[in-house]
Amino acid sequence: MSEEQQVGLPVVVVGAGPVGLAAAVHLLDQGLEPLVLEAGAQAGAHVREWHHVRLFSRWAEVVDPAAEKLLAATGWTHPDPDAYPTGQEWAQRYLQPLAEVLGDRVRFGARVVGVARRGRDRVVDAGRESEPLTVHVQTTGGEERILARAVLDASGTWASPNPLGGDGLPAVGERTAAGRIAYQVPDLVDPDVRARYAGKRIAVAGSGHSALTALVALVELAGAEPGTHVEWLLRRGRVGDTFGGGDADQLPARGALGKRAAAAVEAGHVTTVTGFRTVAVEQAVDGVVLESLDGRRLAPVDEVVVLTGFRPDLSWLSEVRLDLDPTLQAARALAPLIDPNVHSCGTVYPHGVTELAQPEPGVFLVGMKSYGRAPTFLAMTGYEQVRSVAAALAGNREAAERVELVLPDTGVCGGAGLFDDPDPTAEAGQGGCCGPAEPVAVTVGQGPAGIDR
Repeated sequence: MSEEQQVGLPVVVVGAGPVGLAAAVHLLDQGLEPLVLEAGAQAGAHVREWHHVRLFSRWAEVVDPAAEKLLAATGWTHPDPDAYPTGQEWAQRYLQPLAEVLGDRVRFGARVVGVARRGRDRVVDAGRESEPLTVHVQTTGGEERILARAVLDASGTWASPNPLGGDGLPAVGERTAAGRIAYQVPDLVDPDVRARYAGKRIAVAGSGHSALTALVALVELAGAEPGTHVEWLLRRGRVGDTFGGGDADQLPARGALGKRAAAAVEAGHVTTVTGFRTVAVEQAVDGVVLESLDGRRLAPVDEVVVLTGFRPDLSWLSEVRLDLDPTLQAARALAPLIDPNVHSCGTVYPHGVTELAQPEPGVFLVGMKSYGRAPTFLAMTGYEQVRSVAAALAGNREAAERVELVLPDTGVCGGAGLFDDPDPTAEAGQGGCCGPAEPVAVTVGQGPAGIDR
């Protein structure tokens, strides 16, 4: 197929979440035809699964500027820029209207199960540059093959939560105990969910914003329901900067969340267990017993809430050539800028098509999936990513490389402390991501209260 013929093909965007829909808008702005394929039944399907959680970013920070312009032409009214939406509000008041404006360019119930170069597996070099991509799609009507000039994977990581096991794999007995384990922040407004946790002993595993959100919610439940108690399991050896930067956080709601979580722990309904790396989940008469790598065993708990982060599902990209960082599973050029073993400030160098490009021409991982296993992704990062990629696909290299983005600092320095031995120089401002560091080469111009995707 000639280059001219490929120009008439759509750019397929996988996922109708915040970044996927923004990608479609930016592609249209560049004169390209997008086709958004969404496995769910409506826009923001993953966002709707944490509908009860409030973002720590304001409306002003979670609406893409180009999407706002498109919506404004239909009479859409921007929500209060200084208010903080819940997942449900984000989906209903922004994502759904945006999908409706895009119309037939968004297809629901279309699950992408594979992407390849037409007629060639990943091994074949010959003719690779001249052939379009084939997107394999599963629908209720059967299988389809869609030819595409490019594919933007904005499918996110929500569907692939990390397990409880401390080595990245499910702990022994974790699958068997699935009935007592949840992998998202409980919606305690739901009567059935509330009844599941009220008056129970609950283990919460994790140290990110989702875990802090769960701690706050469960401690509030404990205040109303006697007998409710939380065992907070931290893999790191000490609490350290787990609660974040507080008043120094440039996202005030994010800082406030950390302060509320700290207060919740101090209220007495939480027992903090540090250095606990789960290796086994054992069924007991009165619940489940968790065992750590060092042999410690907790008293039986009724429920376990696992909030240990997410990882990308790369299985359906097996036939395209990707160059990913071996640690984070993020784009190799992006990984050093977001590595949680180094960065905890939340400040990420502006990046776009240059950092996101893959060896497979026309294939880009964008949005939360571009971060691989790294946390602290912000929606505004994804919006700038897809603006840059869309410009590049349209041949506007100058616009693609003019990446300008200033992200809010968390106010925490010295690396994320993912293990037990933080850099001792960080506290003195001499290391980590906030102090002086070696120059980093960049080629550009520069969720739930914890899920901001």
